[in-house]
Amino acid sequence: MPAPSAAFQSLNGETANLDDFRGQVVLVNFWATWCAPCVEEMPSLERLHAALKDEGFAVLAISQDRGGSGVVAPFLARLDLQRLPVYLDPKGVLARQFALKGLPTSFVIDRAGQVRAGLVGPAQWDSPEALDFMRHYLKGQGNDAPEGAPQADVTNTSG
Repeated sequence: MPAPSAAFQSLNGETANLDDFRGQVVLVNFWATWCAPCVEEMPSLERLHAALKDEGFAVLAISQDRGGSGVVAPFLARLDLQRLPVYLDPKGVLARQFALKGLPTSFVIDRAGQVRAGLVGPAQWDSPEALDFMRHYLKGQGNDAPEGAPQADVTNTSG
């Protein structure tokens, strides 16, 4: 199904949406500073981004913190996360379009803007298995997820 279209913000306040990343394989990760499993997986998300960013891959770590950049920026500095692309969805508009059931929740979106897989819960994003999983989509190997891949359960609502 097509990825939702709600707008979200960069840390410096610029508006973005998932269409801005069309042509790349995107891992959208919803998280919050108060979510212990989210905090634990953040360094591996940054390493995943660093490993694949030159291959047409983007990680979008989208914070659900209501305090926006005033809460998120100091948190990122404390964890020394300097290269992870972090965005804000403080009112949860995009999160509602993805019908989140908990945090962290992640979705893989292919180059054509279609949601291909989803995972509720934390992951070791820079593991060899995770890298192979993302490269499956980067190589454009079919429209289906690789065998054993998590399946997205997404409700796309307008709004």
